[in-house]
Amino acid sequence: MVLLVMTPILAAPPRTIHGQEAASPVYSSNLARVDAFGDLFRGVRAQGSLFGSSTLSAPWSLLFVDGAPLTLCTVLEGSGWIVPEGRAPEHVAAGDTVIVRGPAPFAFVDEIGTAAEPIECGEECATPEQGGTLHRLGWNDCGPDIPADATTLIVGAYPVRGEIGRRLLDAVPDVLRVAPGGTTDAVRDLLAAEVAVDAPGQQVVLDRLLDWMLVCTLREWFDRPGGEPPAWYAAHRDPVVGHAVALLHAEPAAPWTVSSLADRTGVSRATLAKRFAELVGEPPLTYLTRWRMTLAADLLAERETATIAEIARAVGYSDPFGFSAAFKRIRGVSPSEFRRTTGGPVHAGGLAGSR
Repeated sequence: MVLLVMTPILAAPPRTIHGQEAASPVYSSNLARVDAFGDLFRGVRAQGSLFGSSTLSAPWSLLFVDGAPLTLCTVLEGSGWIVPEGRAPEHVAAGDTVIVRGPAPFAFVDEIGTAAEPIECGEECATPEQGGTLHRLGWNDCGPDIPADATTLIVGAYPVRGEIGRRLLDAVPDVLRVAPGGTTDAVRDLLAAEVAVDAPGQQVVLDRLLDWMLVCTLREWFDRPGGEPPAWYAAHRDPVVGHAVALLHAEPAAPWTVSSLADRTGVSRATLAKRFAELVGEPPLTYLTRWRMTLAADLLAERETATIAEIARAVGYSDPFGFSAAFKRIRGVSPSEFRRTTGGPVHAGGLAGSR
């Protein structure tokens, strides 16, 4: 039998800093230490997730059709199979956590070739009107007494919007599985305890626990023996290059040079340039330019009233023409063209007719 806890997750609302809205990146040296990995989660925080529970009798087949770019599945008890569309099935047992990259649908079944009729699951599986965490959809509902052979699955679907989030998606395979025995165990135990109760503040607790589980799962995957994490993640292990990358992410608009970055990291210019290129795969200022253009792409899409010149200043360019040239070199289109393709209005702001 299966107890399913569904959690469609919404993106976090815009934040403000120094009195200005910051829907995606926030650029301030006053922020706490930032790193390349943590930066990617700005657009994927859980907020206002919806919970529902259902008890199913085997055979079962749950089809997840929301098309979420990233879906987290954690098995608290029992076992089953994650079956992505067009991909090999992945067996999951108690303690396992799986991340599925969308938008293709995937199924959770009791066994391969199950005779169960697929039940489509999306946001309609759990809405506030249906009663929240304690609501049961009625599929072979067994009441409050959960059978000993029940399988409990927690699912969190993350929207992952924008260019920053796409960088995270590009770093993970279609399906990854992390077995128990690592840092995810403690978070999973807390999730299990919180799902089992109906208490004030439960919504906030579950949202934050799902965020925590997502971060821990990806860290376990990247740090596994024989793993091949992206260069920007692997670099954090090096005290010099990791510090340099963190500085570039914390202060992307600063007037960086290789010399000033070397001074901040406590090594010579030549040492930093060599180690950075070896570990990250490109020179420091090339990495910085790419990161600035990623930030700028999200700002162009999100800050509808901002001019091109304002976007340029936000990512460290005093000259909007220089910014436009760098953006087109990296992204293949001008800032104005990019904004038009993403549906945002064009406000040149001193860069009329920018191409």
